[in-house]
Amino acid sequence: MPKEQDVITVLKTIFDPEIPVDIYELGLIYEVKFTEAEGGQKVDVQMTLTSPNCPVAESLPNDVKQKVASMEGVVDADVEVVFEPAWTQDMMSEEAKLELGFL
Repeated sequence: MPKEQDVITVLKTIFDPEIPVDIYELGLIYEVKFTEAEGGQKVDVQMTLTSPNCPVAESLPNDVKQKVASMEGVVDADVEVVFEPAWTQDMMSEEAKLELGFL
């Protein structure tokens, strides 16, 4: 069965096309929850976007859903996009801030 760190590893392979940092380090992932399901686990991901008008508002959540759902031991994945709390640069990891020149 996958663990939260396994899902995070997969999320770190997904990048916002406008920013050379993965969505996890950008702070776009708010929560990862697991629910037991027949044949494996269901994974629910709560995420946000850098802005409600983000050009990848449709495709980025779909990428997350597809990649998480394709993990071994995952029978279903759901992605909820929320805008509360609103994303700010403070949500980025130190690594992301360094990569983008904010440190």
